[in-house]
Amino acid sequence: MSLNLLHSPELKADYAASLCQQFGLTLATEAVGWHLAWQDNALVLRHSELPKQGDIVVDFASGAASYRRLHGGGKGEAIAKACGLNKKRDLTVLDATAGLGRDAFVLASLGAKVTLVERNPAVAALLFDGLRRAAAITELNWLGERMQLLHSSALEALQQHGAVDVVYLDPMFPPRDKTALVKKEMRAFHDVVGSDTDADALLAPALKLAQKRVVVKRPGYADFLAEKAPTMSVTGKNNRFDVYINAAI
Repeated sequence: MSLNLLHSPELKADYAASLCQQFGLTLATEAVGWHLAWQDNALVLRHSELPKQGDIVVDFASGAASYRRLHGGGKGEAIAKACGLNKKRDLTVLDATAGLGRDAFVLASLGAKVTLVERNPAVAALLFDGLRRAAAITELNWLGERMQLLHSSALEALQQHGAVDVVYLDPMFPPRDKTALVKKEMRAFHDVVGSDTDADALLAPALKLAQKRVVVKRPGYADFLAEKAPTMSVTGKNNRFDVYINAAI
């Protein structure tokens, strides 16, 4: 699903053209439904008829991402333990389902070199713009070396990418209670991105590619990916990380 990029006088024409070319977007003069727009020097995802939805933006320099980098559990976080960053800093990680890049940012801030794979054009464009803005911030001067974006399907990336230490998978999963209000951001993702119906098919190529381990993020209530039991699981506050070990770190 490709979205329109709304024309704005503040959006430089060459940058708009670059976004359209890289991610298959269409420049539009009118906003209809979900679309990408330019707000305060940042690319945002919004809905023309849902003003209370709020803008979705990738921002590595402030908000939740910054707080987690500065005040999170660091190497003691469940995701860090699951990926092996509590043992070794400079691991290479392929995040095959990057989304808004928050987990990838945590891994990179702990020293990993992360390739962010995102197949959805709109989400990939948001990531690209978030990386662009972060590159101009002094305290994030390491980010350009540790986070690289790859606009591709997860399956293609797993089949074509060079060897990495860790493959990280965080496929979309339907909420357990369908009557509960899903977070606004998740609602947008389900609308724009849809469900990862092919998630089970990712485990086998991930295990083939990863030199050290595959880590799968799951809701606590969810079954194992592809019904394959992991070597171990690391439980976080809201999620579980299933770890499939190929070799010691």
